[in-house]
Formats: sequence, structure tokens, C-alpha cells
Amino acid sequence: MRNPVHFIPILTTLIALAFAAAVLDRYRTRRSGPHLLWWAFGIFIYGLGTLTESWVTLFGWNPTVFRLWYVSGALLGGAPLAQGTVYLLLSRRVANRLTAVLVPFIVVAATAVWLSPIDRSLVEVHRLTGSVMEWHWARLFSPFINTYALIFLVGGAALSALRYRRHPAMYRRFLGNTLIAVGALLPGIGGTFTRFGYTEVLYVGEFVGLLLIWAGYRYNVTTPAPGAVPALGEPRPA
Repeated sequence: MRNPVHFIPILTTLIALAFAAAVLDRYRTRRSGPHLLWWAFGIFIYGLGTLTESWVTLFGWNPTVFRLWYVSGALLGGAPLAQGTVYLLLSRRVANRLTAVLVPFIVVAATAVWLSPIDRSLVEVHRLTGSVMEWHWARLFSPFINTYALIFLVGGAALSALRYRRHPAMYRRFLGNTLIAVGALLPGIGGTFTRFGYTEVLYVGEFVGLLLIWAGYRYNVTTPAPGAVPALGEPRPA
């Protein structure tokens, strides 16, 4: 049975597409910054995940859409955004090495999700849950990927916020990174609730989280801070 919360992903998808376009446009303007490409890709994938949720709300459950939802959400929901932060805050060499580990891991996890049989008795027409996969072990990949995203996306934003907190003139950067850290946490919290059957919490967390991340991004990129600690949305000083 559908309720108004089930329609929230439709709005989240539209916001994600607009946000991804804005980040990609910034990359085109600057002509530099692999972190911006990773973020644009990550936000697009975020929108793909909420698009699958929108599809299920409007048209009902579908096995292909379900698998796309799990891969784009549970496996890729925060990983590309985290990788953008890796390229922003760490050296290119270290970032490339982490990419070489992360990408194959996600490919293996996605393959397991795609090949897992589905327990049709657990399927709900207008609701998504990973419990329908018969290969329950396939769900064990996501905690590792989500931990990676937590460390680099949430941790990177929180670290920048703490550093900017010491400089009153950088209050907007402090606020921006705080918003990003909180916003990045919410979908993960919602994903945890899906394991207990409360998918609606995920829908709300994705929507509010994306709005906070975009607001934080705007605070960061519109506040010049020559020579300061790098913030999410700005490259490291040379």
C-alpha cells in the first residue's frame, strides 16, 4: 500500500539531476578537478537510485529495477561522492590506489546482487527491500562500502568543518561542511532502517540529505578562501 512518503523519491530524483548538472557545469568552467567529476557522477547515481524508487511507487515492483536500486543505492549511494573527496583531500597517487581497490570490490558486489535469486514471497508491490535476495550474503558487501563512504565523505567534511571552526572569517565554510557531513549521514541512517523493513525512512533521509549536501556545497563554492584548508567543492591549494 502506498502512502505520500513513497512519492518523495520523485522529487529527490529531480533535485539530484539538477545538482549533478550544476557540479558538472562547474567542472566544465574550471577545466580541472577530478573530484568534481566524481561528485557529478555520484550525485547522478544518487538520482538513479531514487529514480528506481519512483518507478516502483508509480508502476510497481520489477526485478531489474530492484537490482538497479540496490546497486545504485546500497553499493554506490555514497562511494563516488566519497571518492571525489579522496581526490580533493589526498594526493593523486593515493587516490588512484584507493580507486583501484574500491572499483573492483563494487563490481564483485554488484555481480552478486545481479545474480542472486529473488524470493518472490517477500516482494511488496510498491516497496523495496534487500531482504528479497535469496543470497543473503550478497548484502554483506554494502556495510564495507558504506563505511568507506562514512570515513571519507562524512569524515572529510567533518574534518574541514572542525578546521574552519577555528577561523571566524571562515564561518560559511564551517557551516557548509557541517551541512555536507550531516546530509551524507542521513541516507546511511535510512539504509540501516531498510534492513528492518522501514524503507520510508530511507526515502526521507535521501531527500533531506541531498538538500543539505547541496546547500553545503553552495556555501563552500561561493566563499573564497585563498590559502585556507580545502573544503568540499574547492580543490587543494597547490
